[in-house]
Amino acid sequence: MTASSPPPLADLLHAAVTAVGGTERPGQTAMVEAVAEAIDDNAHLLVQAGTGTGKSLGYLVPAIAHGERVVVATATLALQRQLVERDLPRTVDALHPLLRRRPEFAMLKGRSNYLCLHRLHEGVPQEDAEAGEAGLFDPFEAAEPTSKLGKDLLRMRDWADETESGDRDDLTPGVSDRAWSQVSVSSRECLGASKCTYGAECFAEAARERAKLAEVVVTNHALLAIDAIEGAPVLPSHEVLIVDEAHELVSRVTGVASGELTPGQVNRAVRRAAKLVNEKAADALQTASETFERLMELALPGRLEEIPEDLGYALMALRDAARTVISALGATRDASVQDEDAVRKQALASVENIHQVAERIVDGSEYDVVWYERHDRFGASLRVAPLSVSGLLREKLFEDRSVVLTSATLKLGGDFNGVAASLGLFPEGVRDAKGEEGAAPPWKGLDVGSPFDYSKQGILYVAKHLAQPGREGSRSDMLDELAELVEAAGGRTLGLFSSMRAAQAAAEDLRGRLDMPILLQGEETLGELIRTFAGDARTCLFGTLSLWQGVDVPGPNCQLVVMDRVPFPRPDDPLMSARQKAVEDAGGNGFMAVAATHAALLMAQGAGRLVRASGDRGVVAVLDPRVERARYGSFLRKSMPDFWYTTDRNQVRRSLAAIDAAAKAADA
Repeated sequence: MTASSPPPLADLLHAAVTAVGGTERPGQTAMVEAVAEAIDDNAHLLVQAGTGTGKSLGYLVPAIAHGERVVVATATLALQRQLVERDLPRTVDALHPLLRRRPEFAMLKGRSNYLCLHRLHEGVPQEDAEAGEAGLFDPFEAAEPTSKLGKDLLRMRDWADETESGDRDDLTPGVSDRAWSQVSVSSRECLGASKCTYGAECFAEAARERAKLAEVVVTNHALLAIDAIEGAPVLPSHEVLIVDEAHELVSRVTGVASGELTPGQVNRAVRRAAKLVNEKAADALQTASETFERLMELALPGRLEEIPEDLGYALMALRDAARTVISALGATRDASVQDEDAVRKQALASVENIHQVAERIVDGSEYDVVWYERHDRFGASLRVAPLSVSGLLREKLFEDRSVVLTSATLKLGGDFNGVAASLGLFPEGVRDAKGEEGAAPPWKGLDVGSPFDYSKQGILYVAKHLAQPGREGSRSDMLDELAELVEAAGGRTLGLFSSMRAAQAAAEDLRGRLDMPILLQGEETLGELIRTFAGDARTCLFGTLSLWQGVDVPGPNCQLVVMDRVPFPRPDDPLMSARQKAVEDAGGNGFMAVAATHAALLMAQGAGRLVRASGDRGVVAVLDPRVERARYGSFLRKSMPDFWYTTDRNQVRRSLAAIDAAAKAADA
């Protein structure tokens, strides 16, 4: 190696792995080499890296070695924290002597994640119509100091003097969304650093400045989506983008690209704007709001293939009234309103959102899906979302930079094509959900495997003798099977259910049959439930979606993972059913492209809860015979880790009993 040549990647990886306290693995080495090649070639790469691979170092080492700015986007707070608090500090320290430079790193989130000093010191815009005036009220005076809200607000005021970041996630213990909303603003509500009295001290601005100076910027999928979609850069310019937990990206981008209107939201906009504009403009928005609210009281859940005439008129009235108010807010000033800029900015943000969503629905793009939802607590809402985000991602995400997407679950049914298509990466001749045949950027897929020997560490059991699950009703045969499996395992069970109702029914049934603790999601905070489950071998934990992806319990206390049924999307899910129909209209297999792919991704994530360390042993039990009998069953099985497969119920009970006995012997 000459003095000017960079150190070999193998040396860099060895130094980083040693610093983090792990061991190098063949899959990790293969990933480092592939990521480095993709960055050098300005190409795009999908990497499936199984549990235990050490994938964060698999992309951090080559990205840092390259020397250009890299943005790392993750879906979860847990991984962001791991990167910023553990992996990056140790990796940077380890690589410093070899690279002869110390790369800076920073975390960047959306503005509402940071405490706003203007809100904290000047107050919150008044929304109480009965107060008879616009302006600001002091949340610290408004809340009873002995109430939970009052105590949280006082604690945040003290915290503001101590914190360096102002990041909500650094506040321990945390506070409710209601409390945090009193001391934070959205990007639309922000006055801007140049106009704000506290601009020089702003936590959000400080985070953005740190990101501009950093070589590695860690952010989340939502902020990445905003940066790509809205055209106003919120991330610093960068040459490399790494998307970790990439199986979540489409869902997060869809969320950012969606819109919603509710009567409460519209009424709030009316209250915020009423005292700041002329009476005619305020009255028009109030009238349009009342008409919209009357229609929403009659709304039935479901997709709107066409916008009903009365709803169309109501939305046009909302759109036009909102546009008038927006113009009025920009043209008038009221010297009697305390700190009017803050009040006006919040009102403008609310009304602009109403205008934007109403106009979008009225315009009626063929690539949007519109539907009603109804909630017991919040009433009805009108929602709009893109039929597909693949074209958006293809156009906005993969231009002018190398993109590496990685996850433990990117290969579904044995290949990358399903996930790649959802991201806008289409093989030649394949059409997306809009029927577009895109000139997709070239990409490669790489599966670096896992250091675990799945075929020896785990069993995939499908209960083919059970009746096929229906849409509704109790499944007594499934509950009998579940009870027998849990008893054979001696507890140690993570139950993954397709609905909260099914999880509740199973918990209630097994609590009456078995003498062991059955924890149920929702009865305590998720973190506390997982801690209790991990701390007691006899305990079982039942729940739904967040447990399919959010549980990491290595060791003998999680030796049976049960899925009650294939987690297909609900048949009446407006967005999923619309996407499925669009694929069919374009000549594709809508069921496989949408419903089966959705289920396969969840099942792959759920099955991944079992083996978390090299010494783990156990069973993944799917209590749905369709995984064995249906034509799509092999697709679902291929999407999960390569466990030893059986449908023999007696064999699996013997195996569970043996695993339980071995665990008890080890504890003795």
